Amino acid sequence: MIQSIEWTENGVRFLDQTKLPTEETYVTCKTYEQVADVIRTMVVRGAPAIGVAAAMAIALGVNDSRAETVGELKRELDHMCEVLAKTRPTAVNLFWAIRRMQDKFEKIRIRPIAQIKQELIEESKRMHAEDIAANRAMGRHGATLMPSQGGVLTHCNTGTLATAGYGTALGVIRAAVEQGKNIHVYADETRPFLQGSRLTAWELMKDGIPTTVISDNMAGAMMKQGKIGAIVVGADRIAANGDVANKIGTYSVAVLAKEHGIPFYVAAPISTIDFACPDGSQIPIEQRNPREVTHIGGKQMVPDGVSVENPAFDVTPAKYIAAIITEHGLARAPYQESLQELAGGKESKVEV
Repeated sequence: MIQSIEWTENGVRFLDQTKLPTEETYVTCKTYEQVADVIRTMVVRGAPAIGVAAAMAIALGVNDSRAETVGELKRELDHMCEVLAKTRPTAVNLFWAIRRMQDKFEKIRIRPIAQIKQELIEESKRMHAEDIAANRAMGRHGATLMPSQGGVLTHCNTGTLATAGYGTALGVIRAAVEQGKNIHVYADETRPFLQGSRLTAWELMKDGIPTTVISDNMAGAMMKQGKIGAIVVGADRIAANGDVANKIGTYSVAVLAKEHGIPFYVAAPISTIDFACPDGSQIPIEQRNPREVTHIGGKQMVPDGVSVENPAFDVTPAKYIAAIITEHGLARAPYQESLQELAGGKESKVEV
Protein backbone atom coordinates (compact mmCIF):
# COMPACT_ATOMS: atom_id res chain seq x y z
CA MET A 1 0.00 0.00 0.00
CA ILE A 2 1.17 3.52 -0.78
CA GLN A 3 2.49 5.37 2.29
CA SER A 4 1.26 8.95 1.92
CA ILE A 5 2.17 9.86 5.51
CA GLU A 6 4.41 8.06 7.98
CA TRP A 7 6.04 8.69 11.36
CA THR A 8 9.76 7.90 11.18
CA GLU A 9 12.79 8.35 13.43
CA ASN A 10 13.84 11.30 11.26
CA GLY A 11 10.49 13.08 11.23
CA VAL A 12 7.12 12.84 9.49
CA ARG A 13 7.53 11.58 5.93
CA PHE A 14 5.10 12.67 3.21
CA LEU A 15 4.69 11.60 -0.39
CA ASP A 16 4.84 14.96 -2.25
CA GLN A 17 1.50 15.07 -4.03
CA THR A 18 2.36 18.25 -5.91
CA LYS A 19 4.90 16.25 -7.95
CA LEU A 20 2.58 13.40 -8.93
CA PRO A 21 2.02 11.69 -11.28
CA THR A 22 5.38 12.23 -13.01
CA GLU A 23 7.62 12.23 -9.91
CA GLU A 24 7.32 9.98 -6.85
CA THR A 25 9.31 11.91 -4.26
CA TYR A 26 9.10 12.26 -0.49
CA VAL A 27 9.45 15.13 1.96
CA THR A 28 10.51 14.61 5.59
CA CYS A 29 9.41 17.25 8.09
CA LYS A 30 11.40 17.63 11.30
CA THR A 31 9.35 20.46 12.86
CA TYR A 32 5.68 21.27 13.29
CA GLU A 33 6.20 24.44 11.23
CA GLN A 34 7.38 22.34 8.30
CA VAL A 35 4.31 20.12 8.59
CA ALA A 36 2.08 23.21 8.66
CA ASP A 37 3.74 24.33 5.45
CA VAL A 38 3.21 21.02 3.64
CA ILE A 39 -0.47 21.13 4.66
CA ARG A 40 -0.82 24.72 3.45
CA THR A 41 0.92 24.05 0.12
CA MET A 42 -0.97 20.77 -0.47
CA VAL A 43 2.07 18.52 -0.44
CA VAL A 44 -0.35 16.54 1.73
CA ARG A 45 -4.09 17.01 1.22
CA GLY A 46 -7.38 15.27 1.86
CA ALA A 47 -9.31 15.85 5.07
CA PRO A 48 -8.38 12.63 6.94
CA ALA A 49 -4.70 12.92 5.93
CA ILE A 50 -4.62 16.55 7.07
CA GLY A 51 -5.98 15.48 10.47
CA VAL A 52 -3.31 12.80 10.93
CA ALA A 53 -0.62 15.20 9.71
CA ALA A 54 -1.69 17.81 12.27
CA ALA A 55 -1.59 15.27 15.10
CA MET A 56 1.90 14.19 14.09
CA ALA A 57 2.97 17.83 13.79
CA ILE A 58 1.93 18.43 17.38
CA ALA A 59 3.76 15.29 18.46
CA LEU A 60 6.88 16.54 16.66
CA GLY A 61 6.66 19.97 18.25
CA VAL A 62 6.10 18.69 21.76
CA ASN A 63 8.89 16.14 21.41
CA ASP A 64 11.34 18.88 20.37
CA SER A 65 10.28 21.23 23.15
CA ARG A 66 12.80 22.29 25.78
CA ALA A 67 10.09 23.28 28.24
CA GLU A 68 11.04 22.54 31.83
CA THR A 69 7.53 22.67 33.25
CA VAL A 70 4.18 21.31 32.10
CA GLY A 71 2.82 24.87 32.05
CA GLU A 72 5.50 25.95 29.60
CA LEU A 73 4.86 22.87 27.47
CA LYS A 74 1.12 23.64 27.44
CA ARG A 75 1.75 27.19 26.20
CA GLU A 76 3.96 25.86 23.42
CA LEU A 77 1.38 23.23 22.46
CA ASP A 78 -1.37 25.88 22.29
CA HIS A 79 0.77 27.95 19.94
CA MET A 80 1.39 24.93 17.71
CA CYS A 81 -2.35 24.32 17.55
CA GLU A 82 -3.00 27.94 16.55
CA VAL A 83 -0.48 27.73 13.73
CA LEU A 84 -1.88 24.46 12.42
CA ALA A 85 -5.50 25.60 12.68
CA LYS A 86 -4.80 28.41 10.21
CA THR A 87 -3.52 26.15 7.42
CA ARG A 88 -6.78 24.84 5.85
CA PRO A 89 -10.09 26.21 7.18
CA THR A 90 -12.64 23.87 5.56
CA ALA A 91 -11.43 20.37 6.47
CA VAL A 92 -12.97 19.68 9.88
CA ASN A 93 -10.70 16.67 10.50
CA LEU A 94 -7.87 19.16 11.07
CA PHE A 95 -9.68 20.73 14.02
CA TRP A 96 -10.88 17.36 15.31
CA ALA A 97 -7.29 16.10 15.39
CA ILE A 98 -6.00 19.23 17.12
CA ARG A 99 -8.71 18.97 19.76
CA ARG A 100 -7.99 15.29 20.33
CA MET A 101 -4.30 16.01 20.93
CA GLN A 102 -5.19 18.85 23.29
CA ASP A 103 -7.59 16.59 25.19
CA LYS A 104 -4.96 13.89 25.43
CA PHE A 105 -2.49 16.39 26.86
CA GLU A 106 -4.98 17.45 29.52
CA LYS A 107 -5.55 13.85 30.58
CA ILE A 108 -1.83 13.15 31.08
CA ARG A 109 -0.48 16.54 32.17
CA ILE A 110 0.22 15.33 35.71
CA ARG A 111 2.81 12.88 34.36
CA PRO A 112 6.52 13.58 33.81
CA ILE A 113 7.30 15.67 30.72
CA ALA A 114 9.20 12.85 29.02
CA GLN A 115 6.20 10.55 29.41
CA ILE A 116 3.82 13.23 28.11
CA LYS A 117 5.92 13.58 24.98
CA GLN A 118 5.99 9.85 24.32
CA GLU A 119 2.26 9.44 24.90
CA LEU A 120 1.44 12.24 22.45
CA ILE A 121 3.63 10.55 19.84
CA GLU A 122 1.78 7.30 20.44
CA GLU A 123 -1.58 9.09 20.19
CA SER A 124 -0.71 10.47 16.76
CA LYS A 125 0.36 6.98 15.61
CA ARG A 126 -2.89 5.59 16.99
CA MET A 127 -4.88 8.12 14.95
CA HIS A 128 -2.99 7.01 11.85
CA ALA A 129 -3.88 3.36 12.46
CA GLU A 130 -7.48 4.18 13.36
CA ASP A 131 -7.96 6.09 10.10
CA ILE A 132 -6.85 3.10 8.03
CA ALA A 133 -9.19 0.82 9.98
CA ALA A 134 -12.06 3.28 9.54
CA ASN A 135 -11.45 3.48 5.82
CA ARG A 136 -11.53 -0.29 5.44
CA ALA A 137 -14.80 -0.42 7.41
CA MET A 138 -16.22 2.32 5.17
CA GLY A 139 -15.17 0.29 2.17
CA ARG A 140 -17.07 -2.78 3.40
CA HIS A 141 -20.24 -0.78 4.05
CA GLY A 142 -20.06 1.22 0.83
CA ALA A 143 -19.22 -1.69 -1.46
CA THR A 144 -22.77 -2.97 -1.01
CA LEU A 145 -24.03 0.18 -2.77
CA MET A 146 -21.82 -0.15 -5.84
CA PRO A 147 -23.18 -1.75 -9.02
CA SER A 148 -22.04 -5.29 -9.81
CA GLN A 149 -20.65 -3.98 -13.06
CA GLY A 150 -20.42 -0.73 -14.99
CA GLY A 151 -19.17 2.80 -14.50
CA VAL A 152 -18.68 4.65 -11.21
CA LEU A 153 -17.85 8.35 -11.26
CA THR A 154 -15.73 10.03 -8.61
CA HIS A 155 -14.60 13.62 -8.15
CA CYS A 156 -11.28 14.75 -6.65
CA ASN A 157 -8.99 12.29 -4.84
CA THR A 158 -10.21 10.23 -1.89
CA GLY A 159 -7.78 7.35 -1.78
CA THR A 160 -4.60 6.49 0.07
CA LEU A 161 -3.21 9.91 -0.85
CA ALA A 162 -6.07 11.68 0.92
CA THR A 163 -6.03 9.52 4.04
CA ALA A 164 -3.69 7.50 6.21
CA GLY A 165 -4.36 4.58 3.88
CA TYR A 166 -6.92 2.73 1.68
CA GLY A 167 -9.20 5.73 1.20
CA THR A 168 -12.79 6.88 1.71
CA ALA A 169 -14.64 7.01 -1.63
CA LEU A 170 -11.79 5.19 -3.39
CA GLY A 171 -11.80 2.76 -0.48
CA VAL A 172 -15.42 1.98 -1.33
CA ILE A 173 -14.42 1.36 -4.95
CA ARG A 174 -11.42 -0.76 -3.90
CA ALA A 175 -13.59 -2.87 -1.59
CA ALA A 176 -16.18 -3.38 -4.34
CA VAL A 177 -13.47 -4.58 -6.74
CA GLU A 178 -12.05 -6.87 -4.04
CA GLN A 179 -15.54 -8.38 -3.72
CA GLY A 180 -15.45 -9.24 -7.40
CA LYS A 181 -17.48 -6.36 -8.81
CA ASN A 182 -16.53 -5.36 -12.35
CA ILE A 183 -16.21 -1.59 -12.01
CA HIS A 184 -14.80 0.95 -14.43
CA VAL A 185 -13.98 4.27 -12.78
CA TYR A 186 -14.59 7.60 -14.46
CA ALA A 187 -12.39 10.16 -12.72
CA ASP A 188 -13.22 13.84 -13.12
CA GLU A 189 -9.97 15.74 -13.69
CA THR A 190 -11.05 18.14 -10.87
CA ARG A 191 -9.97 21.58 -11.95
CA PRO A 192 -8.08 23.64 -11.04
CA PHE A 193 -5.66 21.49 -8.99
CA LEU A 194 -6.32 18.35 -11.05
CA GLN A 195 -6.52 15.93 -8.14
CA GLY A 196 -8.58 13.53 -10.24
CA SER A 197 -6.36 13.35 -13.29
CA ARG A 198 -3.06 13.57 -11.37
CA LEU A 199 -3.79 11.59 -8.22
CA THR A 200 -6.90 9.43 -8.50
CA ALA A 201 -5.89 8.06 -11.90
CA TRP A 202 -2.36 7.41 -10.58
CA GLU A 203 -3.67 5.42 -7.60
CA LEU A 204 -6.16 3.38 -9.60
CA MET A 205 -3.62 2.60 -12.30
CA LYS A 206 -1.30 1.23 -9.59
CA ASP A 207 -4.19 -0.93 -8.36
CA GLY A 208 -5.00 -2.18 -11.85
CA ILE A 209 -8.57 -0.83 -11.67
CA PRO A 210 -9.88 0.25 -15.11
CA THR A 211 -9.97 4.04 -15.16
CA THR A 212 -10.93 6.77 -17.61
CA VAL A 213 -10.12 10.41 -16.91
CA ILE A 214 -12.70 12.92 -18.12
CA SER A 215 -12.72 16.69 -17.95
CA ASP A 216 -15.15 18.07 -15.38
CA ASN A 217 -17.56 19.37 -18.02
CA MET A 218 -17.95 15.88 -19.54
CA ALA A 219 -19.68 14.38 -16.50
CA GLY A 220 -23.23 15.23 -17.59
CA ALA A 221 -22.71 13.78 -21.05
CA MET A 222 -21.31 10.54 -19.58
CA MET A 223 -24.41 10.25 -17.39
CA LYS A 224 -26.77 10.88 -20.29
CA GLN A 225 -25.02 8.18 -22.33
CA GLY A 226 -25.68 5.66 -19.56
CA LYS A 227 -22.01 5.14 -18.73
CA ILE A 228 -22.37 6.00 -15.02
CA GLY A 229 -24.22 3.70 -12.63
CA ALA A 230 -23.26 5.37 -9.35
CA ILE A 231 -21.26 8.30 -8.01
CA VAL A 232 -19.18 8.26 -4.84
CA VAL A 233 -17.18 11.18 -3.47
CA GLY A 234 -15.49 12.13 -0.21
CA ALA A 235 -16.05 15.10 2.10
CA ASP A 236 -14.07 17.73 3.96
CA ARG A 237 -16.87 18.69 6.32
CA ILE A 238 -20.39 17.38 6.83
CA ALA A 239 -22.90 19.61 8.62
CA ALA A 240 -25.33 18.22 11.17
CA ASN A 241 -28.17 18.23 8.62
CA GLY A 242 -26.16 16.23 6.06
CA ASP A 243 -25.02 19.08 3.82
CA VAL A 244 -21.55 18.22 2.52
CA ALA A 245 -18.56 20.40 1.69
CA ASN A 246 -16.27 18.75 -0.83
CA LYS A 247 -13.93 19.76 -3.63
CA ILE A 248 -15.28 22.48 -5.93
CA GLY A 249 -17.39 20.92 -8.67
CA THR A 250 -19.01 18.30 -6.42
CA TYR A 251 -22.28 20.25 -6.26
CA SER A 252 -22.57 20.29 -10.05
CA VAL A 253 -22.03 16.51 -10.18
CA ALA A 254 -24.72 15.97 -7.53
CA VAL A 255 -27.28 18.08 -9.40
CA LEU A 256 -26.54 16.23 -12.64
CA ALA A 257 -26.87 12.90 -10.84
CA LYS A 258 -30.30 13.89 -9.55
CA GLU A 259 -31.45 14.86 -13.05
CA HIS A 260 -30.32 11.50 -14.45
CA GLY A 261 -31.60 9.34 -11.59
CA ILE A 262 -28.13 8.18 -10.56
CA PRO A 263 -27.41 7.58 -6.84
CA PHE A 264 -24.91 10.04 -5.37
CA TYR A 265 -23.02 8.76 -2.32
CA VAL A 266 -20.61 10.43 0.11
CA ALA A 267 -17.97 8.45 2.01
CA ALA A 268 -16.36 10.02 5.09
CA PRO A 269 -15.36 9.05 8.64
CA ILE A 270 -17.39 10.15 11.64
CA SER A 271 -14.64 12.67 12.43
CA THR A 272 -15.66 14.61 9.29
CA ILE A 273 -19.10 15.34 10.73
CA ASP A 274 -19.34 18.72 12.43
CA PHE A 275 -22.37 18.49 14.68
CA ALA A 276 -21.74 22.05 15.86
CA CYS A 277 -22.41 23.26 12.30
CA PRO A 278 -26.19 23.22 11.67
CA ASP A 279 -26.10 23.35 7.86
CA GLY A 280 -23.88 23.95 4.86
CA SER A 281 -24.29 27.72 4.89
CA GLN A 282 -22.13 27.81 8.04
CA ILE A 283 -19.20 25.91 6.55
CA PRO A 284 -16.17 28.16 5.88
CA ILE A 285 -14.96 27.87 2.29
CA GLU A 286 -11.24 28.18 1.66
CA GLN A 287 -10.18 30.64 -1.06
CA ARG A 288 -6.92 29.65 -2.72
CA ASN A 289 -4.30 31.40 -4.84
CA PRO A 290 -5.75 32.61 -8.18
CA ARG A 291 -2.63 31.31 -9.90
CA GLU A 292 -4.02 27.78 -9.59
CA VAL A 293 -6.70 28.91 -12.08
CA THR A 294 -4.69 31.27 -14.25
CA HIS A 295 -1.74 28.92 -14.86
CA ILE A 296 -1.41 25.28 -15.93
CA GLY A 297 2.02 23.69 -15.72
CA GLY A 298 3.52 27.11 -15.12
CA LYS A 299 2.02 28.53 -18.33
CA GLN A 300 -0.39 31.46 -18.11
CA MET A 301 -3.79 30.62 -19.63
CA VAL A 302 -5.79 33.84 -19.08
CA PRO A 303 -5.33 37.53 -19.96
CA ASP A 304 -3.37 39.75 -17.57
CA GLY A 305 -5.55 41.53 -15.02
CA VAL A 306 -8.67 39.38 -15.42
CA SER A 307 -10.69 38.74 -12.26
CA VAL A 308 -10.44 35.18 -10.91
CA GLU A 309 -12.39 33.18 -8.32
CA ASN A 310 -10.78 30.12 -6.74
CA PRO A 311 -12.90 28.60 -3.96
CA ALA A 312 -11.46 25.21 -3.06
CA PHE A 313 -14.80 23.71 -2.05
CA ASP A 314 -18.54 23.92 -2.62
CA VAL A 315 -21.49 22.64 -0.58
CA THR A 316 -23.87 19.92 -1.76
CA PRO A 317 -27.27 20.05 -0.01
CA ALA A 318 -28.35 16.86 1.73
CA LYS A 319 -31.36 16.46 -0.57
CA TYR A 320 -29.03 15.35 -3.39
CA ILE A 321 -27.30 12.63 -1.33
CA ALA A 322 -28.61 9.06 -1.44
CA ALA A 323 -26.50 7.91 1.53
CA ILE A 324 -23.51 8.92 3.61
CA ILE A 325 -21.09 6.05 4.14
CA THR A 326 -19.20 5.99 7.47
CA GLU A 327 -17.10 3.43 9.30
CA HIS A 328 -20.12 2.77 11.54
CA GLY A 329 -22.53 2.13 8.68
CA LEU A 330 -24.81 3.96 6.26
CA ALA A 331 -26.71 7.14 7.06
CA ARG A 332 -29.79 8.07 5.06
CA ALA A 333 -32.24 10.96 5.22
CA PRO A 334 -33.22 12.46 7.57
CA TYR A 335 -29.51 12.94 8.24
CA GLN A 336 -29.98 14.99 11.39
CA GLU A 337 -31.10 11.79 13.12
CA SER A 338 -29.17 9.10 11.26
CA LEU A 339 -25.77 10.80 11.58
CA GLN A 340 -26.26 11.33 15.31
CA GLU A 341 -27.24 7.69 15.70
CA LEU A 342 -24.11 6.49 13.88
CA ALA A 343 -21.95 8.80 15.95
CA GLY A 344 -23.46 7.41 19.12
CA GLY A 345 -25.17 10.70 19.90
CA LYS A 346 -21.82 12.31 20.77
CA GLU A 347 -21.35 15.74 19.29
CA SER A 348 -17.98 16.64 17.81
CA LYS A 349 -16.57 19.94 19.06
CA VAL A 350 -14.19 21.44 16.53
CA GLU A 351 -13.48 24.88 17.97
CA VAL A 352 -9.78 25.54 18.57
